Amino acid sequence: MFERPSSGERVLLVFIVERVDSLRNIEDDRNEFVELATSAGLIVTDCLTCNRDRPDPRLYIGSGKLEEVADAVRMHEAEAVLCSKPLSPSQERNLEAELKIRVLDRNALILDIFAQRARTFEGKLQVELAQLVHLSTRLVRGWTHLERQKGGIGLRGPGETQLETDRRLLAIRVKTIRRRLEKVRKQREQGRRKRSKSGVPAVAVVGYTNAGKSTLFNRLTDDKVYAADQLFATLDPTLRRLELGAGQHCIIADTVGFISQLPHELVDAFRSTLVETREADLLLHVVDASDEEKDLKIESVNEVLAEIGAGDVPQLLVYNKIDRVSLTPRIDYAHHEADESRASAIWLSALTGAGFAKLTDAIGGLLDTDRIKGWLHLEPSQGRLRSLVYEAEAVVEESAQQDGTLIIELNVDRIVFESWCKNFPEIGERFSPDSADSEGTCGSGGPL
Repeated sequence: MFERPSSGERVLLVFIVERVDSLRNIEDDRNEFVELATSAGLIVTDCLTCNRDRPDPRLYIGSGKLEEVADAVRMHEAEAVLCSKPLSPSQERNLEAELKIRVLDRNALILDIFAQRARTFEGKLQVELAQLVHLSTRLVRGWTHLERQKGGIGLRGPGETQLETDRRLLAIRVKTIRRRLEKVRKQREQGRRKRSKSGVPAVAVVGYTNAGKSTLFNRLTDDKVYAADQLFATLDPTLRRLELGAGQHCIIADTVGFISQLPHELVDAFRSTLVETREADLLLHVVDASDEEKDLKIESVNEVLAEIGAGDVPQLLVYNKIDRVSLTPRIDYAHHEADESRASAIWLSALTGAGFAKLTDAIGGLLDTDRIKGWLHLEPSQGRLRSLVYEAEAVVEESAQQDGTLIIELNVDRIVFESWCKNFPEIGERFSPDSADSEGTCGSGGPL
């Protein structure tokens, strides 16, 4: 083995094109690989392209291309080589032995970016778990010089090779992290159950990395979540309250961006965070409207959503960055006759605010499918019921009559309203539903 350099900021990229990649836009994939390296804070000295019919089992890139890479490493004084395809542990070791410098694949690069972006306790645990799972396959032959334990007085050890010791310690650490993440998962689950019980709908912002999700989130919530023109600028999820008007509101979550061929270690490690996506009532699927490959990236995001169990969650496509391609704001509606008034896509610019006025209306319309609207007539002595509807944040407007009677306009989730009717029958008796929502309410004369 050779002595690895302490730094690795100057990197040489090896972009590998296989025959199965012919259907994709190779140039866009190459640019994305370069942008990944730049987002990690690396200095890209050059990017070599390698065309392969199939991977070489020993080096992946073949002996001829290996010589070209070695010459480029010496010429540019590169400190590391990054390959655009996932390498097996043996291929990574063989390339390092030949090039005498650090060799990393695309998965390790993404893991490094995630390690830089993690800020919360949970995020750091998730990244460490993904890194340890990735490292566990790369311990083989790393300690060949300590393969045999020596005998004699003062030299007898625990009976383990260094490799076995590392594996045991790594397994212990992985188990500890999983236990801590399970505790965090239970805490998140409690919060979700509480929101579900209150009837507050949840909206998750998803999309390909660098599509403008955090900028959209900030404009919706007047927040200051970190947003930058770089891949994976957002790693830790953020939840905020979003007012939709007419007494309606929701909880909106900004989530980590997706990318094509997302490493499985990351999907598994961030599963507890991605549950926010799976349990949402609506997904805002943010798409970069200026990206020529936006359709392929939509497919990539949908594949990850299906993998985490969120493939059936309703979506609203949000085509962002229309200011880059001089498009006018507009809303596309569903083609089905029953849903012709329901938005299916909206075109806007989160940066300039163009087309943003209709977004909350579109979200409210999609979340308004199972809500009860009407008027509740309360006597002055029924302050407990008044407190109940205000606690649920279901009041749109309130007015008082001369005799002290309160007329409260409600907009409330159907499940919450039905639970009120079950526990407080007088609510159903004193409720007058809106004509459009009269069917299915528990008002006087109206069956549940």
